[in-house]
Amino acid sequence: MWTRAFWAPDPVVSSPDLAGTGDPLRALLRDVHLLAPDQLSAVVAAHGRRLGAREIVIYLVDYEQVLLQPLRGEGVPPRQELSVEGSLAGRAFRQVEVVWSPAHSRTRRLWVPLLDGVERLGVVEIVVDTATATVEDEMRALVGLVAELVVVNDNYTDIFAQLRRRRTMSLAAEIQWDLLPPLTFASDRVVISGALEPAYDIGGDTFDYAVNGPTVDLMVLDAVGHGLPAAVLASTAVGAYRHARREMRDLPDVAAAVNDVIAGEFSGSRFATAAIARLHLDTGQLRWVNAGHPHPLIVRDGGLLVPGPCKPHPPLGLQLRKPDVCETQLRPGDRVILYTDGIVEARSPAGEFFGEERLADFVHRASAAGDPAPETVRRLMRHVLAHQADHLQDDASIIVLEWRTGDERRLEP
Repeated sequence: MWTRAFWAPDPVVSSPDLAGTGDPLRALLRDVHLLAPDQLSAVVAAHGRRLGAREIVIYLVDYEQVLLQPLRGEGVPPRQELSVEGSLAGRAFRQVEVVWSPAHSRTRRLWVPLLDGVERLGVVEIVVDTATATVEDEMRALVGLVAELVVVNDNYTDIFAQLRRRRTMSLAAEIQWDLLPPLTFASDRVVISGALEPAYDIGGDTFDYAVNGPTVDLMVLDAVGHGLPAAVLASTAVGAYRHARREMRDLPDVAAAVNDVIAGEFSGSRFATAAIARLHLDTGQLRWVNAGHPHPLIVRDGGLLVPGPCKPHPPLGLQLRKPDVCETQLRPGDRVILYTDGIVEARSPAGEFFGEERLADFVHRASAAGDPAPETVRRLMRHVLAHQADHLQDDASIIVLEWRTGDERRLEP
């Protein structure tokens, strides 16, 4: 259930009688089968008016998750981009909650997060005559349908990808973004959230995950080099990882398969470091292979735990034998951090590394302050950038996994 911020709606009143007009949500579902993607915002606004919405504007978040960009269309009121920080729309996005504007006029404005499952796509601005719990419920239902339409239409249009860009994206970054899974996943036992930077110039850093029944598989990878060659290597590694994983191979065999593909395709001239992990959701057993990569970190009870001892192996593409598997037992409430060296080796103008302690402390403090996992990761990446005076010295990617923390409901629509 959504929490509410700032001004709460008035007590529940009866919803308007829709008899004779038909259910607007059902009507919207009927109308979208032959909908062109560029008509989405206009059609949503038209059907929203049948629910009592005076105005509806869809905003999508940009790749760096710092701005909310309005999706324009016929009959949609003009709007400017909005900051994720310091705006009511941004508050709805950051905290995954419905936000109502103060009651200073005859109409009320509410901002509803736009979610694909629990992944934050943006927000929807809605202007209504009255602020009631019933109105809020109806608008949340409408926005839930809008999110599905955005996700479906994104498969066969460039409109949304273009809207999310604030500047030119490199070909390497284009490849990497197209490979990524959703940035956030949540169930009643686990939350996974990831991010990578620089959003428009990422080269060799990437991550992947899959939730398969009682297990979660994860990989964070750093391909050697920069630009397109690194992106090609990373995409090859992700493809090999998914192939081996979907054949239900054991963890060391998955790592060996990725290694063999890289070694075979690049003849030993290219390699990638990686942490390849598997978590059993029932028991909390975490197993991983470390291929020349920074070791996982565990935030437990506010402190930093470095699991070990664990012998690292050479990077993928160089090792010749099946790797050993590291193992540790998680406790309910643990947060596991898999990351590339661009996070901890980020250097300030004074030469100070960001470091593991700062990384773990930030994750703990953000979670303790009530930030949902994707917001913790978003803020962390902004913090890493600020540490380097907004000049990223290396690609940086991260996955934060929360196991049975009790915070899963923060992301529930």
